[in-house]
Formats: sequence, structure tokens, C-alpha cells
Amino acid sequence: MTRGGQGLARVAVVVRAGAAPLWWLGVVAAGVGSLPPGLTGRRIGVLAGAALFVLATAAVAYGRRKRYVTLAACAARAGKHDILQDRAVTSRNWRRHHRWWLVLAFLAALGSAFAVPAAAGLLLAGCGAGLWLKAAWLGRRERADEVLLWVRVDWLRGGAGGPAGKRVKAYRSTGVAAGDAAPGGARRKTPALV
Repeated sequence: MTRGGQGLARVAVVVRAGAAPLWWLGVVAAGVGSLPPGLTGRRIGVLAGAALFVLATAAVAYGRRKRYVTLAACAARAGKHDILQDRAVTSRNWRRHHRWWLVLAFLAALGSAFAVPAAAGLLLAGCGAGLWLKAAWLGRRERADEVLLWVRVDWLRGGAGGPAGKRVKAYRSTGVAAGDAAPGGARRKTPALV
């Protein structure tokens, strides 16, 4: 980084990065997991999975919101030497750092289907849905405040956790035209005007 600038990743993009892998792995695991009758039977497994889906979605969507609000409230303006990371790079980095956890979760969901069919797969899918809802909530906050929230890339490396983890001390903010992702972390439909 030049002149003390920091690499910054969008908070909403980091949150959203795990949504698609968890959702699709969960859907596949639930579909395959519904084939064996299991110890409990398919009906009980699917009903338990539906309950777990709802609970996981709510827990992930509403978890740590106070921390996000606190970090957003004291966000400092990004400096002109800070480097804004592309949306695709942020998503790829998150998935690369969490790939083994995703594989293990998928295998565990498949293995548990012999006991409770489809339940663990629906739990995984619920976690993915919760991350989408959390990213959408962040997007609404960004639109309301007319800022985009960013977190230092070095605070996300290794096993540092998410964008509201203990290592994260503060967010940075920019105007809504910065970067290549819209509020909430989705891809921009039209190029940003700079």
C-alpha cells in the first residue's frame, strides 16, 4: 500500500460471500439426504429440517446486528490512498479461506442423513438464507445513511472471523458510487459514475 493506504473490502460483500455456497450445498445435501429413510423416517427428518431452516435463518440474519450498528456508527471516511477491493476478489478470498469448512459441513450434512434425513442440509441452506437477509439489511442501512461500509482486508485474513469479528476495530466509509458493488453487496446493474 502506498503512503499508508489500506486495502478495504466491502462489509456487505463479505457477509454475502458465504450465502450462495451455503445455500446450494444445503439444498443439494437436503435433496440427497432425503433419499435414505434414516432412523427417524423422512417425514420427521424433513419437518425437523424445516424447523432448523427457520431457526438458522433467523439466528444468522439477526446475529451480531448490534456490533454491526456500533461499527457503522463510528466509521471513519476512507482515505484517498486506501485501495477498494473488487467484489469478485472479496468473494473469491472468502470462499478460498472457508472452502474446507464448507466441504466438511457438506459431508457432515450428507452423513447425518442416515440418522435424520434432510435436516442438516436444510440447516446449511438456512444459514445461507440468513446471510442473504443480513446483506440485504446492511444494504438498507447503507442506502439510508448514503454510505458504503468497508473493512480492512488484513483484519479478515486467516481465521480472523467475519467483518464484525474481534479483530475488526472500526469500519471505513465511502460514498455510494465507490467500488463495483451496490449497497448490500450485490453486483451493480449499471457502472458507477466516478
